[in-house]
Amino acid sequence: MESREEDQSVKLLRAQTHVWNHVFSFINSMSLKCIVDLGIPDIIHNYGKPMSLSNLISSLPIHSSKTHSIHRLMRIMVHSGFFSQHNPTENELEVNYALTDSSLLLLKSNAMSVTPFLQAMLDPVLTNPWNQFSDWFKNGNPTPFEMAQGKPAVIPELIWQGFETKDL
Repeated sequence: MESREEDQSVKLLRAQTHVWNHVFSFINSMSLKCIVDLGIPDIIHNYGKPMSLSNLISSLPIHSSKTHSIHRLMRIMVHSGFFSQHNPTENELEVNYALTDSSLLLLKSNAMSVTPFLQAMLDPVLTNPWNQFSDWFKNGNPTPFEMAQGKPAVIPELIWQGFETKDL
């Protein structure tokens, strides 16, 4: 009897894990957008070697009341594989962060940079329609994009307009 209850518990735990992973998956994309917007990959790259948290914080264009949150952001990005974390040695007091192969694709100087694509795909113009997706099914609007933006989607034109207004 216990094994049947254990099986049910394991199934429930797997199901809950599956749901929670989907609920919180947006955090990865938004954190990735944040590090690009703040220029963290380029800052670490320009530093030339693994960079301590305090050096990183002092290089960022952020409000002083937000410095304590950079550690959390970097933990998410280390977990996601965009940075590697080097624990302090005997002579060091802080962890250091280094680029990974994935974060190299976020550098402005990299000819293969995916940053413009990332910024376009995570721009509110393209993400806001997803917040109204269920409402779109209930009304007569032709597309979720048109419902959210009030005009038809002309994706190539909007992408080029986005490139003109963004500082890449």
